Amino acid sequence: MQIEKRDNVIVSISMQFALDIIIYTEKLEKQRKFNLANQLFRSGTSIGANVNEAQGCESKRDFIHKLKIAYKEAEETRYWLVLCEKSENYLSPGKLLDDILSILK
Repeated sequence: MQIEKRDNVIVSISMQFALDIIIYTEKLEKQRKFNLANQLFRSGTSIGANVNEAQGCESKRDFIHKLKIAYKEAEETRYWLVLCEKSENYLSPGKLLDDILSILK
C-alpha cells in the first residue's frame, strides 16, 4: 500500500521525518532513555499521521484542523529534540533538528 498521495511534498517529507524519528528513538531506547524516546516517538510520528489524514478530509475546515494538529505535534517534537541536544546525557539529534525547523516553516 502506498501512503504518499498525489506526489504531495509535505506528505513525503513528514513520512521521511517519521522514519528518521523511529531510527533515532530506537537509539535512545538502547541508551535506556525510554520515557523521552516514547514522547518523541509519539509526537514525531504523529506529524505525518495527521498530514496524511488531512489528505482525506471531507471539508476545508477539517483539513485545516488536521494540519493545525500536525503543527502542534511538530512544535512538541522540536521541544524534545532541543532538550536532547542540550542534555549531555542524550544522543545528539543532529539533522533531525534542522528537519523539524524546516517542517515548521
